[in-house]
Amino acid sequence: MTTPAPHNPLRYCGRIFTTLELTRIRDIISEVPKKNRTAISRIVCQEFDWYKRDGGLKEMSCRVALLRMHRDGIITLPVPQKTNIGGNRIIARTTATDPLDAITNPAGHLFDLRVELVDTKTKSRLWNEYIDRYHYLGHAPLPGAQLRFFVWSENKLLALLGFGAAAWCVAPRDAYIGWSADQRKRNLHLVVNNARFLILPWVTSRNLASMILATTSKALPALWEKRYGYRPVLLETFVESPRFRGTCYKAANWKLAGTTKGRGKLDMEHNHVLPLKDILLYPLNKNFRTLLTA
Repeated sequence: MTTPAPHNPLRYCGRIFTTLELTRIRDIISEVPKKNRTAISRIVCQEFDWYKRDGGLKEMSCRVALLRMHRDGIITLPVPQKTNIGGNRIIARTTATDPLDAITNPAGHLFDLRVELVDTKTKSRLWNEYIDRYHYLGHAPLPGAQLRFFVWSENKLLALLGFGAAAWCVAPRDAYIGWSADQRKRNLHLVVNNARFLILPWVTSRNLASMILATTSKALPALWEKRYGYRPVLLETFVESPRFRGTCYKAANWKLAGTTKGRGKLDMEHNHVLPLKDILLYPLNKNFRTLLTA
């Protein structure tokens, strides 16, 4: 039996879905031949004009949104033909990510520090495995526009980073920027979220984390523009406190804007159930406020 659509609009992946749209999504699911999730997401994107800045469909955001609707009981997706994006897929452990010899040299003694873009399926699988194996949050797909990186010193892997779509509404961040709700809706794509940052556990190099943040922040705008056709102007990240103090971000000149309320993206009933997190911001353009409030 199909679950009836809720009476109030719901927000998923930064987009509000009305009751009529949710009903239409359920109709699309029933109409698509062979019940293919990829085809469903493409049709939803096309019918709802859900496009990226470069004109492509926002398929990744749509697929994540549909999966979350499915888990919330709003819609019923067909059984995936392949391992589903955003699902609880078990990532196999391989020897490729086994621990290596300790690296303890200070950052200034690590040579040829470079950032490598994850741009192939092989690199993607390796990045996912490292994050799933060693990051305390594990692996989860990054919604929307995204870039992922390896950080190397010569032939030694030191760290991994992932950047994706910004959080929809964060009061301290929004106050720091000074934009209205309409301006945020129009320009949120210019803010990018640092969702994952992992220094591998056998790497204990003084000042390395802040150096990596500085190097990555410098490289990211041009790489983002090359892939998506526009340059972001502000980075954000959320540091769980008191687990972490965000020292490396502060050392790299990220600014503390405030603390989250522990509600999560989909909390409609003001239930404070998630860990509090410090909100840190890093301008990529000195005129970021002017650009974000345009």
